Amino acid sequence: MLLKRFLIVSLCFCPWLALKAKSPNILILYADDLGFGDLQCYHSESKIPTPNLNRLASEGMRFTDGHSSSGICTPSRYALLTGRHHWRDFHGIVNAFGPSVFDAQRLTLPKMLQKAGYHTAAIGKWHLGWDWDALKKPQAKATEIGQGRRKKQQWGPDAFDWNLPIPDGPCAHGFDYYFGDTVINFPPYCWIENDRVVQAPDQLMDTAKWPRIKEGQWECRPGPMVAGWNPYENLPTTTQKGVDYIKSKAQSDQPFFLYFAFPSPHAPIIPNDQFDGKSGAGPYGDFVYETDHSVGRLLGALEESGQAENTLVIFTADNGPEHYAYARDEKFDHWSAHPFRGLKRDLYEGGHHVPFMVKYPGVVPPGSRCDALVSQIDLMATVAAILKIELPQKDAAEDSHNLLPLLKGKVDSVRTSHVHNTFKDAYAMRHENWILVEAQSGYVSRRDKNWESKHEYPVTESGEPKLFDYRSDPGQRKDLAKQHPDKVQELRAVLKKIRQQGYSAPRLSNNESE
Repeated sequence: MLLKRFLIVSLCFCPWLALKAKSPNILILYADDLGFGDLQCYHSESKIPTPNLNRLASEGMRFTDGHSSSGICTPSRYALLTGRHHWRDFHGIVNAFGPSVFDAQRLTLPKMLQKAGYHTAAIGKWHLGWDWDALKKPQAKATEIGQGRRKKQQWGPDAFDWNLPIPDGPCAHGFDYYFGDTVINFPPYCWIENDRVVQAPDQLMDTAKWPRIKEGQWECRPGPMVAGWNPYENLPTTTQKGVDYIKSKAQSDQPFFLYFAFPSPHAPIIPNDQFDGKSGAGPYGDFVYETDHSVGRLLGALEESGQAENTLVIFTADNGPEHYAYARDEKFDHWSAHPFRGLKRDLYEGGHHVPFMVKYPGVVPPGSRCDALVSQIDLMATVAAILKIELPQKDAAEDSHNLLPLLKGKVDSVRTSHVHNTFKDAYAMRHENWILVEAQSGYVSRRDKNWESKHEYPVTESGEPKLFDYRSDPGQRKDLAKQHPDKVQELRAVLKKIRQQGYSAPRLSNNESE
């Protein structure tokens, strides 16, 4: 009884103790198609101001060797939320009206946190699938538009019963709350809250009804749209939802997990007018600047609501920048993937080597830098370690490494290998300081010979697996495969083992050895 009274009095007179008694809130900020070299805290000569992300880096740990699982959207998001390499289950993205990529029994990061007493929310881009067939009317038929490779199916607004709930989305896989438009350039073009559309689409998408595009193409798939839809409202609307959610949790005894997935700077490149000209890298740079502004608003909400000191904040991106980066480099002398070769989809570093920052007050030293190899797949095991959750020994977080010792500065590394993949049968394997590109080419998206000439790359690729020394050649200019055939075979063996054994998590390896 005396101990209980002591604790009550202590909490009343020492708010810090009360703060620490609550598990930390967790905020993941996930950018879309953002380059490693776009942020000033990673590239001092970047022509894009990123003051809020610079500040986040100064308040936490900046990882210089952070990776996504894939060079495209869906796989990277799946890997982050499951702690499992996507290529163990699928390749490619979820297309318009595509099904969920999650197995119903798969333990996800939000499911794990729900069990730990968290309120979980996802706001913004989902791109992991829903069961849209549950809404389709029995006699509904799609029409085909376009020709050849550009031929696409188009579902009209009358093909669906919009009054029905949409199964197998975020709320079926661990999130208590969802708000977003699932994917900015995919139908349906409307807001979705939890498992229902906010307003039923009543017409077909028509880009002529939208304000002009500022860079590139709309790249929007055809399909149902709600009247008055304006893609420019996406980032401001989701940001406000995020701010409101964070502030609503200020007086709650229940910790929260917010997975905030930006629509930006993914195409369509649509910075709002107030951000025009704010960068020296054209509309894309302005869109990155607007994304940084959104980050500032979300972090500001944490501070204003008194929750910043008890919130773990993670910022990263799903893959590298889109192919428009080539033209941007030519016009503005700004290389979004600096100092790497490759862009979105590519096996080269620029496709998956992404910004990765962690702020955790009281644990992570402010202004710290870590050069260890890390992956977004590691977040699940890291959060489990922070909360002292024991992950299952089967069918959970099979590739997730615990980064907490790195965050505390107690070790120099926690993983020695990482496997990257975009499409089937083509992999990039990082092992220690070596990189194996197990494919005919490290390019998947496209190759720009003018860019290669400007940045002094070799004229030809060998057409064989390639080997690079990351430490001396992070830009991957010199293929060493012929000089080190034994090293090529060594990395191939490591890649084969990781793929075939079905896991790479240390806890599973240790369990097997026992």
